Amino acid sequence: MNDKVDDPNMDPAPQGAVPEPLRRAIGERYLTYALSTIMHRALPDARDGLKPVHRRILYAMRELRLSPDGRFRKSSKISGDVMGNYHPHGDAAIYDAMARLAQDFNVRYPLVDGQGNFGNIDGDNPAASRYTEARMTVVAEALLRGLDEDAVDFRDNYDGTLTEPAVLPAEFPNLLANGAAGIAVGMATNIPPHNIVELVDACLHLIKTPDARDDTLLNYIPGPDFPTGGTIVEPKESIAQAYRTGRGAFRLRCHYHVEDLGRGQWQIVVTEIPYQVQKSRLIEKLAEVIQTKKVPILADVRDESADDIRVVLEPRSKNVDPDLLMGMLYRNSDLEVRFSMNMNVLIDGLTPKVCSLKEVLRAFLDHRQEVLQRRSRHRLAKIDKRLEVLEGFIIAFLNLDRVIDIIRYDEDPKAALMREDWSRDFVRATDESDYLTPPPGEGELTEVQTDAILNMRLRSLRRLEEMELLREQAELMEERAGLEDLLEDPAKQWAAISDQLKETRKTFGKDYAGGARRTRFAEAGEVEDVPLEAMIDREPITVVCSEMGWVRAMKGHIDLGSELKFKDGDGPRFIFHAETTDRLLVFGSNGRFYTVSAANLPGGRGMGEPLRLMVDLPNDIRIIDFFIHKPGGKLIVASHGGNGFLVPEEEIVAQTRAGKQVLNVKDDVAKICKRVAGDHVAVVSENGRLLVFPLAELPEMTRGKGVRLQKYNQVRGRQGTLELDGGLSDLTTFLFSEGLTWPMGGGRTRHEPDMTDWLGKRAGVGKKPPHGFPRDYKFG
Repeated sequence: MNDKVDDPNMDPAPQGAVPEPLRRAIGERYLTYALSTIMHRALPDARDGLKPVHRRILYAMRELRLSPDGRFRKSSKISGDVMGNYHPHGDAAIYDAMARLAQDFNVRYPLVDGQGNFGNIDGDNPAASRYTEARMTVVAEALLRGLDEDAVDFRDNYDGTLTEPAVLPAEFPNLLANGAAGIAVGMATNIPPHNIVELVDACLHLIKTPDARDDTLLNYIPGPDFPTGGTIVEPKESIAQAYRTGRGAFRLRCHYHVEDLGRGQWQIVVTEIPYQVQKSRLIEKLAEVIQTKKVPILADVRDESADDIRVVLEPRSKNVDPDLLMGMLYRNSDLEVRFSMNMNVLIDGLTPKVCSLKEVLRAFLDHRQEVLQRRSRHRLAKIDKRLEVLEGFIIAFLNLDRVIDIIRYDEDPKAALMREDWSRDFVRATDESDYLTPPPGEGELTEVQTDAILNMRLRSLRRLEEMELLREQAELMEERAGLEDLLEDPAKQWAAISDQLKETRKTFGKDYAGGARRTRFAEAGEVEDVPLEAMIDREPITVVCSEMGWVRAMKGHIDLGSELKFKDGDGPRFIFHAETTDRLLVFGSNGRFYTVSAANLPGGRGMGEPLRLMVDLPNDIRIIDFFIHKPGGKLIVASHGGNGFLVPEEEIVAQTRAGKQVLNVKDDVAKICKRVAGDHVAVVSENGRLLVFPLAELPEMTRGKGVRLQKYNQVRGRQGTLELDGGLSDLTTFLFSEGLTWPMGGGRTRHEPDMTDWLGKRAGVGKKPPHGFPRDYKFG
């Protein structure tokens, strides 16, 4: 494609504008947008585990002096300061981000201490920002500690009027402790929360053994630690693979116990639900499971929660195994979820990368080393500045009379003090042995020293103050030597980082509220397919389906010939005895089989419900047959055009409402579905031709068009189109040795013991039926 377009009809570019191809312009601008989304919005920094909006919220709260033991401030004030000073993207988005940091069911270690309605686990939204107040937690304080000591770089805010930290010092690996989630352009991140104590233990091991493998770190970090607890049932091999590659998933289940109600009665009480599952939505889903009878043994669900979680599951029968019931609920509700992990983070705040567990911890430790070095250098500069002032003070005390004389009589005492040579000896009234260290009084005073002397108060001229200065100088010299050794020796740096991590572990360990591990580990155990007999009580019913497809279940086995009520213009079509544990099969004229549970049928007091509401049976499709599923049996399915085959009953059971396509009928319709009960097949056509052939000539298939059962001639119809001379009317199977029996009028039957005259090859035309065969050409 040519980027240059020369069109004489185009308006000339404005003065000063540079023409640019549209493709290049869109590409560059979209790339700029993508990079901005990735780096400044969606992906967290591996060093402090924060996105820019969270970092700015904490920094603004620090500037407002909202310490953990201080006062609260209105959330609107906090979000307003963040928006005006650092994050000009709307106060609603800022407040939503701040509110999430205060939700202990979303954040493992909350960074904001909220006062008021900050939402709940039911999914209710927080109150408006004008109604709530907030301050920092001790966890947030640990992330910010060291900002005053040049621990990190600062950058200009969006309009250049203020500065903000590019990253926080972070005394613990917050990325893994609180997790993160975000969607950028072409990439996303989803990191589960973990336990701080376990993370610190892994960091200490990594300091001792820098080349430790990811699998070794799992001895300290067995898996995520979700704020809502629950039980992880993911295999250890899968967890290890996820942490090794940075991608994976964890199966998380609720935690429950069985409560004994006496007299053999019991109920299940769920006390912890999976992470990021709204309790109200979970209750709705369980109620839907009860209503649709996906788990028929579940009778009721009640939410008895207060400050804690208490969801009561009431079984329909006391004879059911509780583990069996929970296994079915795991499949059909959010009592079990799958949390996907994608540790896609920004390394050094610049490069997005999917990292392993070791790489994430390594990035944090390298950051802590840099923070330690910067804080040490900052402290070293402070010590040097103080030592310079102390040296001036000591010179002044050694030469106190001369200093007082200069200040008292000289017109420019500052210049005079700086010109004076203080290396000369002065007569003092005190003994030199009184000094703890020899006075350094040599050379000239610096400007800093001179200003400090001139600003010194008269009451500081005591002997005690002089000794205090010498003691402070000695302590600072000792501290300075230690800092110089620390900066020169990496081993000492890692030892200092280890001490800091141990202090963090002590602060947020078992004595800290919420410091203990909440999420358990357990073996999943496969949930086997449970037969309906184990799920519901077996009771006799009578299934009634009308001509218009309205179905109902009458209690008990009633007389099949009894008179029943139907809607006007409707009448009986199918009626048979069944049990509540049966599965019922519906065969449509489109060649699809649909499965309905007998326990899900509506009661027999009314007219029932349309069968088409229970399965996805189109309105233009006719119901061919409706019967009970009997495992182990075989069926013959055939179309009106005379094609068919054998199919095992296990292969036609559908698992969804859409059913299962078995007989392909492109330009035809399904006509017959009969259960096999013999060794020969008898087919009769609409034009009165009967053919018998061995059952072995039919193939057994699971899906297809089948083979030709009987031959029909083609004739030209009234409109000139070719049509079949007849078509398949009925089909049955029988034992050839016993002959064929068919019903006659008035309750009588007719038996033909020898069907040799009608025996032929499959796909033959056949002969006229025996004398007395029904004129509707049906086997009954």
